[in-house]
Amino acid sequence: MADIEKYLRKSALPHIWCPGCGNGILLTAILRAIDKLQLDQQKTIIVSGIGCSSRASGYMNFNTVHTAHGRALTVATGIKMANPELEVIVITGDGDCTAIGGNHFIHAARRNIGLTTIVFNNSIYGMTGGQSSPLTPIDSRSTTAPFGHMERSFDIAQLAIAAGATYVARGSAYHAAMLTDLIVKGIENKGFSVIDGITQCPIGYGRKNKMPTAAAMLLWQRDHAVMVKAAAKMTPEAMTGKFVIGELYHSPTAEYTAEYARLVARLQEGGRA
Repeated sequence: MADIEKYLRKSALPHIWCPGCGNGILLTAILRAIDKLQLDQQKTIIVSGIGCSSRASGYMNFNTVHTAHGRALTVATGIKMANPELEVIVITGDGDCTAIGGNHFIHAARRNIGLTTIVFNNSIYGMTGGQSSPLTPIDSRSTTAPFGHMERSFDIAQLAIAAGATYVARGSAYHAAMLTDLIVKGIENKGFSVIDGITQCPIGYGRKNKMPTAAAMLLWQRDHAVMVKAAAKMTPEAMTGKFVIGELYHSPTAEYTAEYARLVARLQEGGRA
């Protein structure tokens, strides 16, 4: 980890995550992506919400903001609007992003504002007691669904695409090297980027769903992930219970702060909006 130590606040360590939690793997993937791109630490802003995932910002040696529950994207939007030259990266969890923060997520995607959002998707509210989240798979057990979760979960990637995100990808803690590459591409995209990071919560989710160890959950990721090109050749029946990884969508279009700057320039020149 010598190459990423400069990106860590060592005084904030050790971290609070449970043994076997995959959040450290996702955090490392983000830092390796930042290192590959050689982003300026002083011009890179990390914004997080509330939850296990969102504690990551406290360990990262950048200008960071730990916001209220579900509001990471609103704060990040304000930062990007105030100074579009900054690289703004949002770290959020499946509950933080798609439940209380769901409306903000949709509209950040609709605007195509230049943020990179990494969703730490562990299928559960890990920090607050193991409740079901909007990304908890159907029939899974949780503290709020002891007999099995009855609600269908969002496909956050399809939701992001439908709402207007211009780069959407999915990786996993098991496929850590690929996840780093996907985050790099997300940051390089000039618009709203979403990377769905499948990660393990052996305590809050695994114990209730017959995967009580991190190793078991990582092997589940290995065995149920399908590369995007392979998935395109498989039938819906063959894809049952599987999830697709890789770059799922990339369609660059006008980025919001750039369009806003052009509008301001026209008005300053005496033009009409």
